[in-house]
Amino acid sequence: MPRIHQNIPDSRGVNAFRADPALRDLLRVYLDKPMLAQLLPHLDRMGALVGDELETLALTADKNPPVLHLRNRIGADDQQIEKHPAYQRLEHFAFGEFGLAAMSHRAGVFGHPDKLPPAVKYALVYLFVQAEFGLCCPLSMTDSLTRTLVKFGDPALVEQFFDQLTSQDMDVLMQGAMFMTEQMAGSDVGAIDTVAQQDDDGTWRLYGDKWFCSNPDAGLAMVLARPEGGSAGTRGLSLFLLPRRLPDGALNAYRILRLKDKMGTRSMASGEIALEGAVAHLVGDPGQGFKQMTDMINMSRLANGVRSAGMMRRAVAESLFIARNRTAFGKRLVDLPLMRRQLLKMLVTAEQGRSMVFHTAEVLRRADAGDARAAKVLRILTPLLKFRTCRDARKVAGDAMEVRGGCGYIEEFSDARVLRDAHLGSIWEGTSNIVALDVARATRREGALDALRAHLDDLAEQAGNMLPGGARDTLARAADLLDAVANDPAREGEVRQAASAVYNAASAIIMAWEDAQPGLGTGDRARLAGLVLKHKLLPRDPLASGDSDAEDADLLDRAFSETEPMLEAAE
Repeated sequence: MPRIHQNIPDSRGVNAFRADPALRDLLRVYLDKPMLAQLLPHLDRMGALVGDELETLALTADKNPPVLHLRNRIGADDQQIEKHPAYQRLEHFAFGEFGLAAMSHRAGVFGHPDKLPPAVKYALVYLFVQAEFGLCCPLSMTDSLTRTLVKFGDPALVEQFFDQLTSQDMDVLMQGAMFMTEQMAGSDVGAIDTVAQQDDDGTWRLYGDKWFCSNPDAGLAMVLARPEGGSAGTRGLSLFLLPRRLPDGALNAYRILRLKDKMGTRSMASGEIALEGAVAHLVGDPGQGFKQMTDMINMSRLANGVRSAGMMRRAVAESLFIARNRTAFGKRLVDLPLMRRQLLKMLVTAEQGRSMVFHTAEVLRRADAGDARAAKVLRILTPLLKFRTCRDARKVAGDAMEVRGGCGYIEEFSDARVLRDAHLGSIWEGTSNIVALDVARATRREGALDALRAHLDDLAEQAGNMLPGGARDTLARAADLLDAVANDPAREGEVRQAASAVYNAASAIIMAWEDAQPGLGTGDRARLAGLVLKHKLLPRDPLASGDSDAEDADLLDRAFSETEPMLEAAE
């Protein structure tokens, strides 16, 4: 149970799922009753772990980063990355017990007779990341590599590796990775100069250096390389599947040169590798590598958004716990007007991210089922989510550290670790500028903005009186701005502003729509939608008086539960 001693609150022991009423409410919107009933015990178990054992393991793993051993004790080249037992225990929960990398690809996880929908996976990851962020990269890479391999790979190649990629047995599991970044080719993927040569017997071999490879000792990695004689730019790239070991058990011909000393995600290994004729398997059609890798990147971008939203929820939940249980000037912090205003702004931003995550998961489900409009909506929602939610997480995590005060700045609590980790979301799978430009590209080339507007118009209609005043007009103005700047090269400098406006307008409409769904209707999400418009979109006079959120402060009272109610049925 949580401890409060000498005015220093400690939330250790709080079940992160039971303490989050809004998550239970939203899952009634995005999952059918039988699915939610089956999932509830697993959410409850994950929530309990997050509030206790996983938090302890994550702090330990962060303080004991992986170590690269280049040779074994007899001097043979046998590169091994030594992972701390705490990190290995985290792997057991994520890959093994909960099957987070497997459930989207095969039946059997939690005894379910089919694959589980995206919202199930993301709900569990949303909780897991509130304890540990670093491991979520290998988890996401394995999940998205499997998807890309199944989608584009030769059936024989898929059959060769599928069972290991989706195993929940840690002795059988083969984790995934993505090796793309080079010294001269970060955001500019077309500058990749890793070369693929084909032997007379048809075997492909890769030569070159990859500069930033997370999970570098993964059993399999997707690699972009340029076949000899291939054209310049992204059109000349092909996609390859790179095994760590050859069929006889020998290491493949690539070396892990060193591990990175990183600001965050210290529990998880990232390194540099040298490809020295490594055997690889061509995935899909030659010259289509970048298009195929984009599918994997987009899934990773969505996963980044999920993780950032989960970290924001952790930051808000911790802040609410502290504010309720710490006193200053004879009052609880939560009763001080400036603190309530700060907490409410953090809550609004975190709830935006949460709604965008789960709604995008539902759009993904529809797109994978063959819905053409949903596919276009997904094309723009994914970079919007990656762009804005990852940036917002940095601010919310920083504000949460401030709520805890001096204790938030020391490493015994997780505030500093969460803040460090939060910054990586804006870099992985495309920096903010690159992802905002991708929003513009989806608008200009693929008609994705038109599809999103039509989708949001439908949601606004269904929201009825839950929709805050001005939401539709604000969406129209934001979409018009994005359309204009996306199609005018001279206005490229406005792309981030336009993308942020569309994200904010979309999140407001989605939250209002959620509140109008059967089983929800609390009014809280509609009020949060109104606060999005008020604080992030509608014009304001900074010198005007009476700009208070006091009438909405009660939203904080329902945003975090310390009472740990009995797990309720999916009614």
